[in-house]
Amino acid sequence: MILPRPWSVAEFASLLSFPGTFVTGAAQAFALGRVILDEAELLTLATHPDYRRQGLARAALSAFETAALARGAATAFLEVAENNAPARALYCAAGYTVTGRRPGYYRTTGSAPVDALLMARLLSAE
Repeated sequence: MILPRPWSVAEFASLLSFPGTFVTGAAQAFALGRVILDEAELLTLATHPDYRRQGLARAALSAFETAALARGAATAFLEVAENNAPARALYCAAGYTVTGRRPGYYRTTGSAPVDALLMARLLSAE
């Protein structure tokens, strides 16, 4: 699944202006997240199409988890479109489990709404 509209530079800048927000990874693959109290939220994880299937998304996710743990998070949360099989497989392999659902959360012109799956995992200092 490809998101219908990529985030703008202004949207990224706005998110990064909030306390607790951080980026991990590199230009080829990165994670944007935030920590509030003892909870981390993965806001987005992206890999450049030319660099997919090389483990870069997993590395960016792992770096996000490490950074979140260092900032005091005990649990990481994310949401993913139910029809985004590659992302769901990545998150499941990393230990995330489905904790909830937002029916019809993702809407695009000309397509049926897609549910958002809420996923979480406990972070540990292993």
